[in-house]
Amino acid sequence: MAQSGSAPHDGHAPDLAAVDVLTVLQALSDPVRLAIVRQLAACPGEGGLMCGQIALPVTKSTASHHFKTLHNAGITEEHAQGVCKYIQLRRAELEERFPGLLDSVLSAAAAPVVVA
Repeated sequence: MAQSGSAPHDGHAPDLAAVDVLTVLQALSDPVRLAIVRQLAACPGEGGLMCGQIALPVTKSTASHHFKTLHNAGITEEHAQGVCKYIQLRRAELEERFPGLLDSVLSAAAAPVVVA
């Protein structure tokens, strides 16, 4: 079982074949990380968003922790373009490894809560 802190130290996203579904679900269980993923999923194109473009209700250091957790779980990847760091959702790879999981989580998160 891959641990959320076991990502490579070279900045590359982990191989999703080595990541289990529990690690992905744990990363997506936090509301702030889910908000990040929802914003990335809504991003047009494949370039991703710069860290500063992602609106979050947390401090910069806390946001960095959440970005790292998503990266370590294999959900996102990062790349630099000049002096900017972009974060991108690994949608195709996630769909291949865990078919339907990301769409299910995003749909459930967008659904209104009904209290009976």
